[in-house]
Amino acid sequence: MINKLEQIINRYDELGKMLTDPEVISNQNRLREAAREHNHLEPVVKKASEYISISEQIADDKEILTGSDEELKSIAQDELRELEEESLRLEEELKVLMLPKDLNDDKNTIIEIRAGTGGEEAALFAANLFRMYTRFAERQGWKQEVMETSDTGIGGFKEVIFSLSGKEVYGWMKYESGVHRVQRVPKTEASGRIHTSAATVAVLPEAEEAEIAIAVQDLKIDTYRASGAGGQHVNKTESAIRITHLPSGLVVTCQDEKSQHKNRAAALKVLRSRLLAQEQEKLARERSDARKTMVSTGDRSAKIRTYNFPQGRITDHRIGFTAYRLEEYLDGDLLEMIERLRIEDQKRQLAAK
Repeated sequence: MINKLEQIINRYDELGKMLTDPEVISNQNRLREAAREHNHLEPVVKKASEYISISEQIADDKEILTGSDEELKSIAQDELRELEEESLRLEEELKVLMLPKDLNDDKNTIIEIRAGTGGEEAALFAANLFRMYTRFAERQGWKQEVMETSDTGIGGFKEVIFSLSGKEVYGWMKYESGVHRVQRVPKTEASGRIHTSAATVAVLPEAEEAEIAIAVQDLKIDTYRASGAGGQHVNKTESAIRITHLPSGLVVTCQDEKSQHKNRAAALKVLRSRLLAQEQEKLARERSDARKTMVSTGDRSAKIRTYNFPQGRITDHRIGFTAYRLEEYLDGDLLEMIERLRIEDQKRQLAAK
């Protein structure tokens, strides 16, 4: 264990020197990768230094126990118990920190929310989820940008696509991918019956241009006039963009910006991220046929979480966690839920080792 930790510390020191090397600084790709790895290793190195220091103290105390000074031996024995407990605690923390890192965790993310089963009520729920995530992003200090919306005119969304930028955004948000189910009485329901609706959430790591190369000849780009809110500009300018990726058949539209150039850039960003997600899902299926795809069809049966309004209850079915603080969660207080999902993910990884 200590040999492995010393290798990690040496690598961390080596990366620190690279970050000040003019040759590395002049190469943006090398600099970005070195900085990323350096950041990944930093928490491990801190714990590793503590663990090595305590291991040395344990070795010293054990050596004292072989001596003849009874007073020193008594002090060493008492100290040894505490040090060994601390050593075990640090060892468990290091096992988690040294789990293989998802290289996407540090990336920004693109989130796509779509109304599923339930018609207008599903669209209103999609709007609830959008607000929940944007409020969570505000709490985390992340930057957010709406890229595409398709609203229903009464506050709901058939679809909303937006990006989040900040520290480890994908690492936090990736657990939100799947089908979210809502149980509540719609405002339009006169009899007061509880309806069940669903919306799908897709969380995509934002692909960098270097990762996904898109050939110009593989794209069919159409421009058209934007629809919906936007004032006079909507009817006068063909600023909306529709990009079709011919090899995959993926279609991305973007009309939220007034500039055709900005809409095109946003659409290409979404397209790259979808292509990266496709590639990663294909690799995951090759490694494990049992792994389910990230987002289902929006059917009620394929749920990861239920939001029950009459009971003020939220339940995550993957970890069997239930809380009766629905309004707080919908206001973006998601930290506890995502922390529990992260911990469960780590436990499963450790059990599989």
